[in-house]
Amino acid sequence: MILKTKTLQMTKTPQTIAGQKQEQDVAFFLRRAFKDHPEVLVINDFKFSFNDETAQIDHLIVYTYGFVLIESKSIKGHVKVNKQGEWTRSYNSQWSGMSSPIKQVELQQDLFHALLDHHRLEILEKFLGIKQGFGGRCWDHLCVVSSDAIIDRKTMPKVVSDQLVKSEFLVDKLKKMMKLRNKFIRIVNVYDTRPYFDKEELDSIGHFIISQHIDSNIQQVNGAPVQLKQIQPIPNTPELKPELQPALAPTNHLAQSNGASVATLAPLVPVNTLAPDQHPILSCKYCGESTQYTPMYGKFGYYINCNQCSKNTSMKLPCPQCMSKNTKVTKRKETYTLNCVDCGFEKRII
Repeated sequence: MILKTKTLQMTKTPQTIAGQKQEQDVAFFLRRAFKDHPEVLVINDFKFSFNDETAQIDHLIVYTYGFVLIESKSIKGHVKVNKQGEWTRSYNSQWSGMSSPIKQVELQQDLFHALLDHHRLEILEKFLGIKQGFGGRCWDHLCVVSSDAIIDRKTMPKVVSDQLVKSEFLVDKLKKMMKLRNKFIRIVNVYDTRPYFDKEELDSIGHFIISQHIDSNIQQVNGAPVQLKQIQPIPNTPELKPELQPALAPTNHLAQSNGASVATLAPLVPVNTLAPDQHPILSCKYCGESTQYTPMYGKFGYYINCNQCSKNTSMKLPCPQCMSKNTKVTKRKETYTLNCVDCGFEKRII
């Protein structure tokens, strides 16, 4: 399941263009392999901050047993790694040193692991009354280089060679690494002692990661900042007092014009706008239906499918207590709860 696609940047230099092309190639192979897999979450181009540090992970995979971090590198010539783990590459027949992408992704992994551990109490459920952590899970990382790179593995340390793979072999490598099992096999296979995330925990981890993403790709449109890349497919309705709601409200629907993302205005039915003393009430953002709908889950989170007009509406609402949009929706059995990250408010919405 793809939770976040690659955010395209405006690039000019040959190096940055090649780097972005390599990340797109890797994202393509991940999409082809896991877009319909319910127990594999793929987040491309994930940028986050924790403890006054910022990191960017090219590709992050969350699966039943743990995590895989992937660093993409565009290398067109030869690449060598000596016994000390030092990298060199050739470009136009000239050799030069380069930073180790393995060390780079290891630093990203450490910071990401610390972020999850810090928030583990709100992400994971209790098992036998004990909150589980992330330390006992599978943690792996890979470096993926261009398909036309020439890798000299003769003198390369085995540990580095095992973590270095070309783009077209990435999925095969991941499947061997993750060793995915279906639910029945996990129960009966007593030799596989790996702790695993259940479906609700995977959903919670995915929601948390998306909520932590920093989108730095901002442009000005008519003097107002507009995000070029949205994480949530259905934007939040502007916070207006009920008596001042207009028939039409602006929203940032993204359209493509000459290859660039631009903001357009589209009419909205003013629903899901809450005063602080109101309870969260889910309703279709298109026709206003508030009872005849079906709760569902997709790659962008929980939403309702309207039985009247067959359109989808996100369950993510502004907090009715502090009006913050920094909220998330969690599910336990058949109960859906709106949680405010800023003030801690919780309210059942279904």
